Amino acid sequence: MLTGGQTDKGESVEAMQEPSAEQKSAASVRGDGRALTRAPIMPLEPRVRVEFHSKESLDRLQKATLDVLEKVGVKFPSDKAIDILGEHGAHIDRATQIVKFPPDLVMKAMASAPRSFVFGARDPSCDLLLDGRRTYSCTDGSGVEVVDWETRQRHVSTKRDLAAISRLVDYLPGLSFWWPTVSAGDHGKTAQLHELDAGWNNTVKHLQGMVMGEREARYAVEMATVVAGGGEELRRRPVLSDLIGTISPLLQDKAGIEAALVFAEAGVPICFVTMPTMGTTAPATDAGAYIVGSAEMVSATVLVQLAFPGAPVQHAMFETKADPRNGRVMTAPLNDHSPFMGTALAHHWGVPSMGGFGGTDAEAAADWQGAVEMTQALVLAAFDGCETMTGFGLRNVYTLFWPEGMLLDEDLYERVAWRLHDIAIDEEALALDVIGAVGPGGHYLGQAHTRAHMREAAIPAITQQLAADGHYRDAVEVARERAERILREYEPEPLADDKRAELTRILAAADAELRG
Repeated sequence: MLTGGQTDKGESVEAMQEPSAEQKSAASVRGDGRALTRAPIMPLEPRVRVEFHSKESLDRLQKATLDVLEKVGVKFPSDKAIDILGEHGAHIDRATQIVKFPPDLVMKAMASAPRSFVFGARDPSCDLLLDGRRTYSCTDGSGVEVVDWETRQRHVSTKRDLAAISRLVDYLPGLSFWWPTVSAGDHGKTAQLHELDAGWNNTVKHLQGMVMGEREARYAVEMATVVAGGGEELRRRPVLSDLIGTISPLLQDKAGIEAALVFAEAGVPICFVTMPTMGTTAPATDAGAYIVGSAEMVSATVLVQLAFPGAPVQHAMFETKADPRNGRVMTAPLNDHSPFMGTALAHHWGVPSMGGFGGTDAEAAADWQGAVEMTQALVLAAFDGCETMTGFGLRNVYTLFWPEGMLLDEDLYERVAWRLHDIAIDEEALALDVIGAVGPGGHYLGQAHTRAHMREAAIPAITQQLAADGHYRDAVEVARERAERILREYEPEPLADDKRAELTRILAAADAELRG
């Protein structure tokens, strides 16, 4: 198992304030013997946003999307969804299940979607306001294999693996919210619900699940209501959101769209994600792929807004390319055009965006390819303006989890995040009295001000750890040790016993019904 003998706390069926100097110094495992404490989340906060696409370009893509929705339509294989759309004036062909949308209907429905909202968390200090001023990150999702700490062998991921990874997520400041990094492969049809159980038992941060299906969604809402402390509190500070994928080209998933209606009714935010692949499931041009993806997400959002006006919805456009040599998906081609268009389009439609900047095709925990792809992605993300982003911890095209890989990815993230922070300009930081006391030709080593601030001024990265002989240690070895220490010593704030017991009861009911 991934934890090398650690107990699975989830196996019960198993502020956005500037961090203090002390909290900043605890942001990573430093190997100095101090107790491990969770530091505040560390979003990307660039002082400058760059507009990479003109309003004219965005208007043209929006109009093209409206044309596709009106003339081509989107297939909705759900009688429930078709009934709602038909009642509000969409044009329905029940034989083909294709729905066509008058432009006025689309624009009116999209206008009711909120531009910003909150992702709530078990710990209110980890609440995330999605308003475009910060970018919050999470891991990659739904990997299917992990590398064992002790044996270093690959095995199919389990709920216990996810519970261990969730403790890493809780601890690391660069990860602001939770995704099911790997799947609970040992729980069959109810895996997505067991993944939420592993998350809530091992992190206080916001959970974004990947629950599909109407019945499954109702169980997920019941679980979230328990954790939040009631339905109204869940609506006010939703401790759960859900990622729901569309199918390219121009098709909704029945299980996904019916789950979306359940979540929207409960006030649980929905992130619609599309992954059009240029040349196979979308046109071989960037603009054409963006139109197909937008039509899918916008049509899903229109359905939700018609049924429950004001329901919180987010868009995620993960455009990919087919490799002309073999037809496989390329997630990081050299000629990757317009990586900022997905966010620009989401904002143009009036909803928050999730960016898919992270991730790597590399298979090893650490190599040149992975470092290049992650570094490039993080630099791009810093200026994109997306409210959330994914992309840490998995290798081999988002399928394989290496523990040290997550630590290395998060270390790169911290490097970028620190460089985007503004410097303090208060009286303490200006240090005029200290400058006066030392004067010309002196030094500052003996000043109390230096002792108070020197540690926070130089926190070494994973690649800067010194061995006894004064040489730098191997970064992969350091990352592996840090991950093991977190899992061995770090204890997240536990879920209350009564809530844990109630989640166990709900999961037992879900297992009995859904596994049949």
